[in-house]
Amino acid sequence: MNLIVSDTHEESSRKASEAIAGFMLDKPNPLICVASGDSPAGIYQEWVKRVKNKEMDLSSWSFLGLDEWVGLNGSDEGSCRFHLNAQLFFPLKINDKRICFFNGAADDLEQECTITEACIQNHGGIEVAILGLGMNGHIGMNEPNTHANTRSHIIELDTITAEVGQKYFKNPRLLSKGITLGIASLMESKTIILIVNGEKKAQILKQVMEAEITEKIPASILRWHPNCFVYADKAAASLIDFA
Repeated sequence: MNLIVSDTHEESSRKASEAIAGFMLDKPNPLICVASGDSPAGIYQEWVKRVKNKEMDLSSWSFLGLDEWVGLNGSDEGSCRFHLNAQLFFPLKINDKRICFFNGAADDLEQECTITEACIQNHGGIEVAILGLGMNGHIGMNEPNTHANTRSHIIELDTITAEVGQKYFKNPRLLSKGITLGIASLMESKTIILIVNGEKKAQILKQVMEAEITEKIPASILRWHPNCFVYADKAAASLIDFA
């Protein structure tokens, strides 16, 4: 893991957005996996600003959704697709044909997993995967004790994930299952970007970076990836031993 620490989350987002643009440069129709949530949002803000200023061109990129709450899709306020529509897809007028995203409200969720894995294969793999870090160490909705060999799958949500997820909804929402790219799917990405911010993530980030690599902390498995970059602000990195 390569750790890049910045004074602020805004600076981390800027550095991460520049790095991702570099990894995607000159690739024919590259596939990028995008995560919803507060941490990656700054990256998308940077892209929107740069595209509108004609400093960046995303027209060749295809987009893959990382995860979704089961029972929800882009028409539901608070869903993962809803947030990415608002932060990225709608502002940049990304054509739906360039987006592959789990429909958590579909009748056949296994088919949604099959479609997602086929999308990855058709693009020759994921060029860059953007991830946030859950309070319990999850990546995507790969909860603690998810097997490292999993591909896209449906999963029972950890209590912490269900509780934290309430912040995305105006009214309390029953969140019991998720549909997500698996750890194996993510580990096959050419580059992984993990963006983490805030003091509240300091303890779990320390475990991810320094404790035993274990399925109990899914994000710790990213240390086996040969090209994984962690962008953190000082608050999130405050407990890490730099000696």
